[in-house]
Amino acid sequence: MGEHSLSSEQKLALVVSNSAKAQAGADTLRKSHDWVSPEEADILVVLGGDGFLLHVLHEMLDRDTLKPCYGLNLGTVGFLMNHPHGHQVIGQRVKEAHPVPVSPLRMDAVDRSGVEFSYYAINEVSMLRETRQTAKLEVRINGRVRMEELAGDGILVATPVGSTAYNLSANGPILPLGSRMLALTPISPFRPRRWKGAILPESAEVEFRIREPEKRPVAAVADQKEVREVQSVRIRAATEKELTILFDPGYTLEERIFAEQFQV
Repeated sequence: MGEHSLSSEQKLALVVSNSAKAQAGADTLRKSHDWVSPEEADILVVLGGDGFLLHVLHEMLDRDTLKPCYGLNLGTVGFLMNHPHGHQVIGQRVKEAHPVPVSPLRMDAVDRSGVEFSYYAINEVSMLRETRQTAKLEVRINGRVRMEELAGDGILVATPVGSTAYNLSANGPILPLGSRMLALTPISPFRPRRWKGAILPESAEVEFRIREPEKRPVAAVADQKEVREVQSVRIRAATEKELTILFDPGYTLEERIFAEQFQV
């Protein structure tokens, strides 16, 4: 992981969620630094929670304007954020922060009408049954059928960053940052009942094809973007869209992901 340095020429923008807590925190920070607009900035300082940071990252992906983000936790969870308290001024904290590269997933979905959708996911892409009927999915890896039929509530593909989110709740593995791996995790599988999923290289292309889509409709969800009644979904790591999240020394995302494996 390369070293990140903030020169005197680099400019910071403050991006704040609408929550009262974040807005109150922003009032103090606005006086502590000479901020510029997000369009002019080299680095974004994001105030809020994980959800708001993901929103900012997705906006950058949509606009293809990828800038490093330094998050301050003034939200709920804050797994991707830095602690808001510190004796150093914000410019110094950002200057000393360590970069974490994050490759999002690209989901290309086709619905039953033949309409194509493409979205990015930073945490995971999930396939979820839409009705009480069990979803039935064919699973292909790199064009080869690896499972003719998975029956259950669904399945997901998670990045290392997302491996501690929905993936972990579905009993999927925690992936260390830098592992260049993806987690393929079933959601409440009925058959094969004992299948726990798989760990795939980041280079793998995963494809799901829906069996009996009229009777057993399935939705594909890339983080918060949903496509209903899909017939096929293809997922790959979009390494060409690499994002950068900045963390304080000793409080890196890698350390937090490592520590999660020892939670009881």
